Amino acid sequence: MASPSHAPPDHGADSVETRSPELRKDPVTNRWVIFSPARAKRPTDFKSKSPENPNPKPSSCPFCIGREHECAPEIFRVPPDDDPNWKLRVIENLYPALSRNLETQSNHQSATATSRTIVGFGFHDVVIEAPLHSIQLSDIDPVGIGDVLIAYRKRIEQIAQHDSINYIQVFKNHGASAGASMSHSHSQIMALPVVPPTVSSRLGGTKDYFDETGKCCLCEAKSKHFVIDESSHFVSVAPYASTYPFEVWIVPKDHSSHFHHLDDVKAVDLGGLLKLMLQKIAKQLNDPPYNYMIHTSPLKVTESQLPYTHWFLQIVPQLSGVGGFEMGTGCYINPVFPEDVAKVLREVSLT
Repeated sequence: MASPSHAPPDHGADSVETRSPELRKDPVTNRWVIFSPARAKRPTDFKSKSPENPNPKPSSCPFCIGREHECAPEIFRVPPDDDPNWKLRVIENLYPALSRNLETQSNHQSATATSRTIVGFGFHDVVIEAPLHSIQLSDIDPVGIGDVLIAYRKRIEQIAQHDSINYIQVFKNHGASAGASMSHSHSQIMALPVVPPTVSSRLGGTKDYFDETGKCCLCEAKSKHFVIDESSHFVSVAPYASTYPFEVWIVPKDHSSHFHHLDDVKAVDLGGLLKLMLQKIAKQLNDPPYNYMIHTSPLKVTESQLPYTHWFLQIVPQLSGVGGFEMGTGCYINPVFPEDVAKVLREVSLT
């Protein structure tokens, strides 16, 4: 993400034909992105080819209210205390990628274990965001979305008590092509015994930027060319070197390393801005499938790392696939400049 001093001139959303390819390196993701507008139509013409139309309620969705007995074990619900009229539930994943039953083994690695192999201990949970099948996250009011965010926080705080866990990833897959196996609105939490490579790369990139400038690169996110909207405590931006077309980040205005330090007031504030961004993306891009991810700091981040670690929420509409070049190089081609994306999304009217 560039600081205002690094911001390129505002070329305007309709000047695609005059733009030259450009490579930008993002200090946050620590990767190069090729912007190649000649490969694309105008930014205002981007639409999803496979919109995520609301699915009719299947005959047996275990996430729907009244079918709680068909799910994996419940961890907690809101309101609590077995209230049958729940608003959201956090449950174990029926098909977890990691096992919560291996903690003893993970704390006592066998003599044959190496740094390349460790016990698959971890947590894989599901957050059912609404009791009714017809409700999508963007249909919920800011307070209700805030409740979902607070549920993430509560579950992270619970999991963080386990010493073997080093990183916790919150993510949402909306739509089959975005990886959602269930059409009922939900998100997931995975807790890992390792720090994933993308997270390590992010820490390296933000450290380099801090060492060079003395500033946190995500605190520098508020360039006027890239801002879409803002609330009291958060700003939504099209990142300076966005990996994907129409990618949006929501960033805390105040420096904050850990998502789970989010208080209730800020959770509602973030809920409102997240709702606005999801609605704008749906309207502008023909209701595309999407993913969002909360990028936070490792649980055991050191005191010296806090000045350059800053959490944020990334929204990625599924508009294009990943090809061999991207898989082979880790370098992505984006056909639309982020300053054009910011301009287009700023101008979306929801009325």
